[in-house]
Amino acid sequence: MAQPIIGFNVVEVAKPNIGENHPAQVRADITVNLNLRPQIKAEWEMLRKHDVAFLITVRPVKNYGWKYIHTEPFIPQVGLTYVRGCEIEGMLDADGRVIEEGPDPKPELKGDTRTYRVWLDPNQYQQDMSATVEGKEDVYETFNVIMRRKPKENNFKAVLETIRDLMNTDCVVPDWLHDIILGYGDPGAAHYLKMDNQIASLDWNDTFLSYDHLRASFPGFEVKPKVNDPGKLVPPFRLTFPIQTSGKRKHGEEAPQEAEKVIAVEPHVIPNRGPYLYSQPKRNAVPFTPTQIEAIKAGTQPGLTVVVGPPGTGKTDVAVQIISNLYHNFPDQRTLIVTHSNQALNQLFEKIMALDVDERHLLRLGHGEEALETEKDFSRYGRVNYVLSQRLELLDEVARLQESLGVPGDVAYTCETAGHFYLYQVLSRWEEFLSKAKAPAGKSGDVFKIQELFPFSKFFENAPQPLFKGRSYEEDLDIAEGCFRHIRKIFTQLEEFRAFELLRSGADRSRYLLVKEAKIIAMTCTHAALKRRDLVQVGFKYDNIMMEESAQILEIETFIPLLLQNPQDGYNRLKRWIMIGDHHQLPPVIKNMAFQKFSNMEQSLFTRFVRLGVPTVDLDAQGRARGSLCNLYNWRYKILGNLPHVSVWPEYRAANPGFHFDFQLIDVGDFNRVGESEPNPYFYQNLAEAEYVVAVFMYMRMLGYPSEKISILTTYNGQKHLIRDVISQRCGNNPLIGWPSKVTTVDRFQGQQNDYILLSLVRTKAVGHLRDVRRLVVAMSRARLGLYIFARVALFQNCFELTPAFNQLTARPMQLHLAPSELYPSSRKIDEPPNGPTLIIEDMPHMASFVYDFYRNKVEMIMQRTGHQQPKVLQRPPQKKATPSIPQETPAVTVVEQPKVEKDMMEEHPGVDSDSDEEKGGENEEKDK
Repeated sequence: MAQPIIGFNVVEVAKPNIGENHPAQVRADITVNLNLRPQIKAEWEMLRKHDVAFLITVRPVKNYGWKYIHTEPFIPQVGLTYVRGCEIEGMLDADGRVIEEGPDPKPELKGDTRTYRVWLDPNQYQQDMSATVEGKEDVYETFNVIMRRKPKENNFKAVLETIRDLMNTDCVVPDWLHDIILGYGDPGAAHYLKMDNQIASLDWNDTFLSYDHLRASFPGFEVKPKVNDPGKLVPPFRLTFPIQTSGKRKHGEEAPQEAEKVIAVEPHVIPNRGPYLYSQPKRNAVPFTPTQIEAIKAGTQPGLTVVVGPPGTGKTDVAVQIISNLYHNFPDQRTLIVTHSNQALNQLFEKIMALDVDERHLLRLGHGEEALETEKDFSRYGRVNYVLSQRLELLDEVARLQESLGVPGDVAYTCETAGHFYLYQVLSRWEEFLSKAKAPAGKSGDVFKIQELFPFSKFFENAPQPLFKGRSYEEDLDIAEGCFRHIRKIFTQLEEFRAFELLRSGADRSRYLLVKEAKIIAMTCTHAALKRRDLVQVGFKYDNIMMEESAQILEIETFIPLLLQNPQDGYNRLKRWIMIGDHHQLPPVIKNMAFQKFSNMEQSLFTRFVRLGVPTVDLDAQGRARGSLCNLYNWRYKILGNLPHVSVWPEYRAANPGFHFDFQLIDVGDFNRVGESEPNPYFYQNLAEAEYVVAVFMYMRMLGYPSEKISILTTYNGQKHLIRDVISQRCGNNPLIGWPSKVTTVDRFQGQQNDYILLSLVRTKAVGHLRDVRRLVVAMSRARLGLYIFARVALFQNCFELTPAFNQLTARPMQLHLAPSELYPSSRKIDEPPNGPTLIIEDMPHMASFVYDFYRNKVEMIMQRTGHQQPKVLQRPPQKKATPSIPQETPAVTVVEQPKVEKDMMEEHPGVDSDSDEEKGGENEEKDK
């Protein structure tokens, strides 16, 4: 993406540092005009500090209308003269100052002219100036184009700098990880059972829903409660496991006896947190399976934990529970969460927020926090604003407490004055109350005495009344202690927030928040690579790392987060490394096919660990898809069953209305003697499948299926764009039908799901990259309730790698079986035949014409019922050509043939989207046309 440069000025050439002959810093201002579509303009205005751009001098040598010839050299044809790199410092405001990133909203600039302050390469600048002195052209007076890369691809400079820094740094990997990362020694040496620092007793907090759930979670252990009263066996529980030593024996020493498989269970009561409803702890509601419990146990213990999670097995729930248990058991430790994508990180974060974790301890770094589906801002500056607003609210509470106690003075002015007030006024009154209200030894206390003597009754007048129940002395004393805990928490938080009064700038406050206040810090692996230098400089520390989507992260990107902190006294303080992923799904995307195939760069560190034999916890029960849909991909895993709710919940027991089957493979033949087409190299399209898929989507919408429950997937970018074009022409602007939730590729949809998936496999001449079984697993595992696949059956059923799935698919009819008399939602059970006659669709033109007539009949019925005017009429469906010789009017959607490029180039990775990052159509899609 590029824009013409209106103005370019070098504004600073700093003096060289001692011992160097080039300037220490060179800065320039670049002015461009952004008279563009709003979303494109927003992308240019979103250029951030340290983003890389290119300054280009182009002197065209060809006339308008000239056609680029790919077989000839590139530079002479386009007139490319100079290219120089630069790094963005920031955009300038109306006064010529750089707009800093911070808690304050960015100023709104008038007009379309924008000026960017950039850093130039000082070495290159010195060389260019030396050449200018010798009589050559001044490069910096010739620039006429500024170019930038996609944000996702624009991190190469920072990543390379990080790798260079690591090569020149005395990095210390924890001793217990060193040999495993290098790939030798005992692969299980870092498993928690072989670690010397196992923790015997841990609070499992809200992991278990009941005592019966606890007993069922440890089938190989004997569970012994420490209390005999069954009424007290309610969660939360503290469990004590036998410690199994694994140290090496000395010569002549007897083998250690295997520890008894007995778990001591001690229920405990969470201390009363106060009378307000918002103070009550949030609880987990997921009934974890025994393998999930083993994964949570392993993740809470020190060492390396590798969790293999097939689709729908609750990887995110396990990750969140591990984080919650670490947060409550080790309040002084800090946990770093790293994922491959912003979407996965946001899903994880939203589930963490639903558990009993104080939100002041949560921090989200990176550019994806805008997509969090919450009104709260968990970015660094958003947390600073939260702390400042929370401080004011807490000081208001202190003022209210002061008024209720009748203490004179302005004690709620700062955190410091509030601390003195707590020490001299609040604490003294509480200690006096305890001394008077406490019952003598061996005697029961007076119930009414607590209510009379409690000094903070007036402060808690806004709590649910009555404050004290008056039923028993112990209950009322517990309520009083809970009230004091609420008050003490106010002053504890104010003491933590006191630093924000002393630090005045947003940068200092955000740095303090990162280094001292936050306990759970989340970022993507890319952000970790981008910001490693900054994080190390501010003294960032952490004790645990949780990596989600580990099988999709490059080996180097997996390694960098281990080293985001400097060692202390030559030791790395890292205690736990939890990796969660699925190596049977798609690997990291390597764009260069030579590196991908011959350097094995697409093998993630997670996959390498699994192949080396590192002990793994394999989650073995899925709760996403119907059992019949799960059978299409569970053959790829050791054990993968179904959770009970998959056969019990009403949505799984109901049939898909309008369809005879819950999944079906539909054979799509050539349309007008054309199957797959290839307007550009590896840009595969199939018009017959695109029309068929869109016709089925329109049919589902007319039966009442919500559009947000339907996604259309395909295996090629070319087909994705063709399907979007078909939707925009057929039904995109029709309010009765509209757009599906997403139209995207299988690769991009990894990690997501929807109720109903329509899948187009595109190819008719060769199987293509679906031969990779990992891509097949992803494609088959995205649907919860219905999967309808459109493909050339004869081609794919003969592919050996795909046989286990296609044997099940081809066991059902190859023609689409519909039940048009049904409506959504369905009243028919999954094992019942459809209501009314079954319509068998012969081919795509049959489906298209049926949908056209079906829509017309539906609209007429609606008109008769409501008396509305004639709505928008659908376009006529595509028709078969009668004979090849008779000219036929082209269909509404055509594939534009572009000049073919010789196939001597390396094939691009199928997961790479070279056109658009958008997954959804709708309004954005229309604007892009």
